[in-house]
Amino acid sequence: MSTRRRVETKSSLALAALLSVPLYFAALMASSLALDTPKHPPLRGAPSTGSTELKVWAAALIAPAIMLAIGFAALPLRRFGVFVAAAGGIVLCFVLPPLSKRWIPGHIRRFPLGMDFIPDKSPSNLSSRGEWEAAAHATIASICKYTLVIAIGAIVIGLFLEWRRRRGSEGIFVPPSPAAVTGEGEVSPVLELDDRDPGR
Repeated sequence: MSTRRRVETKSSLALAALLSVPLYFAALMASSLALDTPKHPPLRGAPSTGSTELKVWAAALIAPAIMLAIGFAALPLRRFGVFVAAAGGIVLCFVLPPLSKRWIPGHIRRFPLGMDFIPDKSPSNLSSRGEWEAAAHATIASICKYTLVIAIGAIVIGLFLEWRRRRGSEGIFVPPSPAAVTGEGEVSPVLELDDRDPGR
């Protein structure tokens, strides 16, 4: 198998791996909004437990796992699998921001004093109620926006390359095959004399 053919065969998985990296960080913020819980009652305040943090990190793997599964499933489509992988990335980019927005109220209820566990009116306050959640959602939306640009760019490039490939195959001139050589002597019909010519 040629190098070009190998690249075309694995292109969907390569694109899926590329898109899964930013999607993982977006999913990590989203899973924090969904699952992060303080260790003690929120009024006393304490960081999350180790088991909770493990759940957050594990849940963040769901989005990139879906992305890689799509890229792997699209491998039989060869170069057309890129479009399937890009479409999967686009769908995830549209799903994560609104999904994380739904988890914001629950996170605020679990952290009513903000992530610093200090009342908003205190001069020592560093993170007001709902401030971290808003910043997390904005980060998720920003990451998904740039990931969306990469996915759409992959589709545009794929369509352009396919157009070039089809246009090139239609414009290739194939010369006719040369006449077969039999090994027999060739005699020009103009110079060949007829045996019945009386002037011979």
